[in-house]
Amino acid sequence: MNPLKNLYQWVLSWAESTYGTLVLFLVAFVESSFFPVPADPLLMALCLGKIKRSMYYVFICTLGSVLGGIFGFIIGYFLWYAPSGELTGVANFFFRVIPGFTKEVFENVGAQYDAHNFLVIFTAAFTPIPYKVFSITAGVFQINLPTFILASILGRGGRFVIIGLLIRSFGDPIKKMMDKHFNAFIIILTVIFALSYLLIGYLF
Repeated sequence: MNPLKNLYQWVLSWAESTYGTLVLFLVAFVESSFFPVPADPLLMALCLGKIKRSMYYVFICTLGSVLGGIFGFIIGYFLWYAPSGELTGVANFFFRVIPGFTKEVFENVGAQYDAHNFLVIFTAAFTPIPYKVFSITAGVFQINLPTFILASILGRGGRFVIIGLLIRSFGDPIKKMMDKHFNAFIIILTVIFALSYLLIGYLF
């Protein structure tokens, strides 16, 4: 088994532990800045274990993820460039070690920031796009912090609420469906939201 799959299984194993809620918060926090395994699978497992507490787990997961995003923002804002303008050791660590965090991806994300900063952050927070890349680049490019936080709350919270509500309503069968098709479902919803957002901006 490859190391990432082992890590994934290790995260899931905490669903049976009395520390499951704490681990959910911690995984959601670190996944928003550097951890490679998303919090969604652990959230699903915890919700299935105690369906009546699903919205509580959603809240914990959202809180951890948004605070982790703010931590990523701080990394980008304060620790990315040295006073000389060169990349710091922190930046080079992310480029060398964190999966999917390449210089090409970083530059492409930076190019996306414009008048639609809210939409860019929301899309990253809501979809399978690596949110950690956007939380850090938002700090590097000094995106307005309240805008970043609001978009993160709506994006991360919206994603996790959908998971919690679906599992609370349909239980294990919906988990099996989400394992196969959840990312496609989320992408479709994001496209609809983005088009609505742009249309409202055009009309008003």
